[in-house]
Amino acid sequence: MKHDRLAAAFLALSTFFSFVTFVAAAEGDLLDVRDSVDAPIPVIFDTDIGGDIDDAFALALFHNFETRGVCKLLGVTTTDVNPAVAGYVAAVNANYGRPEIPVGVGVGRKDDSYLSGITSQKDASGALEYPIPEGFKAREAVPLLRELLAAAEDRSVVIVQVGACSNLAALLDSPGDATSPLTGRELAEKKVRLVSVMGGAFAIDESAASYAKHREWNIICDVPAAQKLAREWPGEIVFSGYEVGDRIRMNPVNLKNDYSGRSKILHDSFGYWTAKNTKEGFDHRRPTWDLTAVLFVMRPEEGRGYYTLSEPGDVDFDDDGVTLFTPNPSGKRRCFLQDEAARIRVGEAFVNLCSEP
Repeated sequence: MKHDRLAAAFLALSTFFSFVTFVAAAEGDLLDVRDSVDAPIPVIFDTDIGGDIDDAFALALFHNFETRGVCKLLGVTTTDVNPAVAGYVAAVNANYGRPEIPVGVGVGRKDDSYLSGITSQKDASGALEYPIPEGFKAREAVPLLRELLAAAEDRSVVIVQVGACSNLAALLDSPGDATSPLTGRELAEKKVRLVSVMGGAFAIDESAASYAKHREWNIICDVPAAQKLAREWPGEIVFSGYEVGDRIRMNPVNLKNDYSGRSKILHDSFGYWTAKNTKEGFDHRRPTWDLTAVLFVMRPEEGRGYYTLSEPGDVDFDDDGVTLFTPNPSGKRRCFLQDEAARIRVGEAFVNLCSEP
């Protein structure tokens, strides 16, 4: 009887830890979303690519991580509805040798700081340098999200969201359909292991106190959607706040000299973006907001020293878009924390992971 009780207790503990293995309890409190050190992480990238330039670099990070066997990019969904958005994403995917990756377009803004410039750019022979794959057609974002999740293994998918929360909020409200009888909320609970969000502003440590009332862009673009995601998403969410990427800047020397081969598309995209948005051109030290939300979940290994995590808590946003964090031992929300040494290491990692000298 004693052995039966021990076995039952062990089974209960095993079941519990099977749901929380990606929140490591080791020193540094790292996130590890891998089933094993060699298992690629199935990932969906949800982005508002088209306005700022960090989204483009974040997308390239996924491709370079997939080449390294770290992840498998299942699909890209966007919250920017400019017709050039899906074409640009498809051109980037094709540039990195993966034209088959599906792209879904949601409902949101209509920015184009560099998209059409890239897809219409010609090489010395007069041919398009970054062509959109022949026959490419964009999908609707929420049906694509449902399809990708329905086809995935249970609790396997990581979603990295670096734009407005519109698509994931709409996913939560989606009913069962021909793809899956499960509602969007049920699919999220059953299929998604973790959501990594670039959004909000967290003044949890003293060095970030000046960000306490910052109304972060991704949140204020759709405050009701951000509130819905923070309040209703059934699983774990980790936030890379504005203060993280704002203090890690792109390297101008690297941007000028080290982007060739497939990464040339980033050099050219940055050139179009800075020409429209800055006076410094390639000397502009752009924050790396969206890149951080990718890197931290793709590179969880202890010893890299990229980040630590806050204590668990609840996250919400007021009607003005200001971030509210309340510690809660049973909460499913955390945010990334960094010191200056970590910021230096992350900046160097971005150089190595994005560029091809």
